[in-house]
Amino acid sequence: MNLIKKIKNWEQWPFKILYAPIVPVWVWYMIRSRAIWFFTPSNPKLTFGGMEGEPKKEMHDLLPPHLCPVYFNVQPSEDFSVILKKVKEKNISFPLIVKPEVGGQGILFRKINNEEQLKNYHEQVPVEYFVQEFIKYELEVSLFYYRYPNEDKGVITGFLQKIPMQVTGDGIHTLEELIMMNSKSGKRIEELRLQHESNFKRVIKAGDKYMLSYAANHNRGAQFIDLRSEIDERLLKILDEISHSVNDFFYGRYDIMCNSIEELKEGKNFVILEYNGCGAEPNHFYDTGYTLKNAWKEILKHWKVLYQISRYNYKTGIGYWSAVKGFRFRIETKKHYKIMKAADKKIP
Repeated sequence: MNLIKKIKNWEQWPFKILYAPIVPVWVWYMIRSRAIWFFTPSNPKLTFGGMEGEPKKEMHDLLPPHLCPVYFNVQPSEDFSVILKKVKEKNISFPLIVKPEVGGQGILFRKINNEEQLKNYHEQVPVEYFVQEFIKYELEVSLFYYRYPNEDKGVITGFLQKIPMQVTGDGIHTLEELIMMNSKSGKRIEELRLQHESNFKRVIKAGDKYMLSYAANHNRGAQFIDLRSEIDERLLKILDEISHSVNDFFYGRYDIMCNSIEELKEGKNFVILEYNGCGAEPNHFYDTGYTLKNAWKEILKHWKVLYQISRYNYKTGIGYWSAVKGFRFRIETKKHYKIMKAADKKIP
């Protein structure tokens, strides 16, 4: 029975299994382009087109400063006193956010509440990371956007509210019991034990929300709420303006914190946490009523756009990465992610 449930719950399938049946289409685009890394011209200013392994500061440097959170980069070898000095200079207060400079999927993403936690993270993290102010806007949203290079106006294909993994107390059950009762968090009990074991036996008051993670990623147990009905010309105008200011950003997903949807459409009170290039998943098919068949259709629709944008840019003189360059980059990126994943299992 459990096996049947796992098979039916396709949204929880491992990435490779979910995408395996449609891989031949990706191979066909490689053949048509005569390039293994046919997608690299899609976003010319992002390393590898933003498929994977791109530095976050590369993205931030392209954005207008007022749209970015306050942050600074840290090398794991830096003296901790220097980090504290930078925190004060940047006027960043606790709590704050830390996450790896090259990363994703919520790996090594942490909310840090005090100096002791920051020191503990710094002493154990093996890779470059950055310290970022904690944004206190009400909503985190995700918007998938693309624009053909020869057009001024783009398209928003998906709009979601992202709610990080949490449980709500009932005044009866302990945190551990609430976690096990939740369909998403119950599957991550060992991961959550590392970060929350000190509160496992605590009974959570009725109505109180307990945040289990601040990483609003689907593979980290976040819940997605479909906002596609909110997509309109005002919202598109905001993303068009941002994408033109970034220059040469044509395909990917924006993750934004905002005070409200209405204020976002007015261009007020929002911050871009990050934007992801051609490696961004059109994640609006999760939690929003898509069937597996329709999810595959949505992915294939986006792959076609990615191919078209990449091909257009190639014809204007932006070359594909060579096979050797791409393979070397991927090998190094995989080594980097392996190191991060190992550390993620140890750092509270």
